[in-house]
Amino acid sequence: MKKVVFLDRDGVINRDSPNYIKNWSEFEFLPGSLAAIKLLTLNGFTSVVITNQSLINRRMAPRKDLEYIHAMMKKNVSSGGGEIKDIFFCPHTPEEECDCRKPKPGLIFKAQATYHIDLADACMVGDSAKDIECGRNAGCGHVVLVRTGNGIYAEKILAEKKVFPDHIAENLYAAVRWIVDV
Repeated sequence: MKKVVFLDRDGVINRDSPNYIKNWSEFEFLPGSLAAIKLLTLNGFTSVVITNQSLINRRMAPRKDLEYIHAMMKKNVSSGGGEIKDIFFCPHTPEEECDCRKPKPGLIFKAQATYHIDLADACMVGDSAKDIECGRNAGCGHVVLVRTGNGIYAEKILAEKKVFPDHIAENLYAAVRWIVDV
């Protein structure tokens, strides 16, 4: 498989919300995110979304609503000239202590098993400390923090934990420009 870029969803591709994104009407692409995924696609990268979505087990939205959000997101990305190969999500709450909730690397390992991904050649892009730790825990070759979403707050947490991303970008488009040039 081509080089893989794992993308967090909320705060990276779309605006995050403290109230969760429960339906398509609440989903709003961040400026430049569609162009960023198109740029990845045009440069031969495979995009895979890795996202915690505890709203399912919190009973805030049914799984079919999340699946609709993801289908519409993929459709809009495709219409913009990009492609999201797949979406892996964790429906669990932090209290459930599953293996798939970031910062644990279970979702990345599931994607790796499904698509035979060389993680040393893969990149994880996220806006939270959990995303960066997940990429490191999975053994991704590069991890990139974006300052959209929770990124600025995450920089402080990561510095305290002495976990450092390979690059910090203002947004997904800037992150992709860096990834393409690496």
